Amino acid sequence: MKVRSNAPSLKGRIADAAPERFFWDRAARLCVNRLARGTGLGGRSAELAGRSVVVATSSQLTTALALIELDGVARRLTILPPDTAADHLGALIAGAEADAVVIDQDTPDHAAFDLPVRVVCAPAVVPAEQPSLPHVPTEWVLLTSGTSGVPKMAVHSLASLIAPIGAGQRRDGAVVWGTFYDIRRYGGLQIFLRAIVGGASLVLSSAGETVADHLARLGRCGVTHLSGTPSHWRRALMSPEIGKISPRYVRLSGEIADQAILDSLRAMFPEAGIGHAYASTEAGVAFEVDDGLAGFPADLLQHDRDGVALKLVDDALRIRSPRTAERYLGRQQAGLRDGDGFVDTGDMVERRGDRYGFVGRRGGIINVGGLKIHPEEIEAVINRHPQVRMSQVRPKQSPVTGAIVIADVVLKADCARTGGEQQQIKNGILQLCRDALPRHKVPAAISIVSALDVGATGKLARRYG
Repeated sequence: MKVRSNAPSLKGRIADAAPERFFWDRAARLCVNRLARGTGLGGRSAELAGRSVVVATSSQLTTALALIELDGVARRLTILPPDTAADHLGALIAGAEADAVVIDQDTPDHAAFDLPVRVVCAPAVVPAEQPSLPHVPTEWVLLTSGTSGVPKMAVHSLASLIAPIGAGQRRDGAVVWGTFYDIRRYGGLQIFLRAIVGGASLVLSSAGETVADHLARLGRCGVTHLSGTPSHWRRALMSPEIGKISPRYVRLSGEIADQAILDSLRAMFPEAGIGHAYASTEAGVAFEVDDGLAGFPADLLQHDRDGVALKLVDDALRIRSPRTAERYLGRQQAGLRDGDGFVDTGDMVERRGDRYGFVGRRGGIINVGGLKIHPEEIEAVINRHPQVRMSQVRPKQSPVTGAIVIADVVLKADCARTGGEQQQIKNGILQLCRDALPRHKVPAAISIVSALDVGATGKLARRYG
C-alpha cells in the first residue's frame, strides 16, 4: 500500500515554521530555521539533485541537517546507522544504486564512499543562495536491525513516515522533544520528524555520552517530550540525574513495555502522559497505547483505525497500513507483505481478558526439553519484583534438557548489597516466578549484576535465537 502526497518537503516545513526552534547535541546548539535561507552542505545541494545519496555522517546533528536539506531534492536518501559494519558498506551502497555520499569531518574513510559526488555536511548553517530546483519525491531507505548478514533496506516515502504524526500539533515553540534513540534508525527518525512536523525543538543524543550527562543536558534544554525503549528508560531510572527532567509526555517503543516499567515511570512522573507505541522499520507505527497498561486492547484487532489493520496468524501479529514501507531494495515487494498486504512482524501475542499482551519474538524462543519459552514473558514477571530495575533471561546449555533458563538481574539503586540480603531478593524473585509461571519457565539460577548490555538500537542485546 503506497502513500502519495503533495505535502511540502522538510525544508519547506522549516521555511513555514514559527517561532524559532533549535537542535541540540552535546557540542552545539543550532537554530534550525536558518536552513530556510542557508545550508549545511556548503551550498552544494544542487549537485545532489536527482541522485541516490547515502547519508554517512558521523553525528546525528549533521544527519538531521542533511535530511532536511535533501528531502525533495535527492531521488533517494539511504541513511546509514553509526554501527553499520564496514564490510557491509559495499553491498549496501550497491543496493542503493548510490552515486553520491554525504559525510562529515569525522566520518571514517572507506573505499565504498568513493562515489561520483562527495559532499561534506558541517554542524552549522551558513547563509547561501537557494537554488531553484525541481521537487522530486524522495525515497527514504532505512536499514533493518536484528538480522545477521547485510541488513535489509526498507524503502519509505516521507508520507508513510509522517502518516502517524498528528497534523494538529501546536506550533508555538513550547514543545522540546528529546530521544534516547539515534535518529538514523526508525524509532529515532520518528521523533526527528515529529519535531519537524510539530514545529518543536529537539535534543539529540550523542555518542559516548553517559546516561547521567544526557539526562542533565535534557534538563538544561527544558525537554517536554521524551522517547526511548523500555531498556533506555530503565537505565535512566537508575541514574540520580533523572530528577533533572520533568517531561509532560513520556513515550516508549522498540521493546515490550511491561507493567513494571510503565508503573515506575508513572511513579517518577506523576503529572506526565505515559504512552507506548508499537512500530517496526518495515510496518511503521501500528498503534499507540496511552491508558497506562501493558499490551493493547483486543478491539484493535476488530476494527481498522486510520487505515491500519491488524490480524494474527499462528499468534504472530501482522499489520497492513499506509505507514508500511513500500518494498525492500533489491527484493520483490512480495517479500515484504503477504498475499493480503500484511507485514509479518514476528512478534508473538496472547489474549489476556480484554487485552493482548506481547510475549516475545518468534525467533527468540528458548527450547527447554522440547518446551518453548519466550524470555520476555519471564522478564516481565521478574521485573514486577519491587527491588528489581531490569532483567534478562537467557539459555544455558544442559546435558539433560538441551537448555535451561537463567536470569541476570539489576537491582534498584537503593537495594541491599550484602550477600545475605541479595540471597533474600533472589529467593523472592524465584517465589514470584513459581507463583506466576509453569515450572519449566522458572529460572534455574539468578545472578545479580551491575548492568545489562544494551545494543545500539536501545534494546537488550540478545545473542541467541
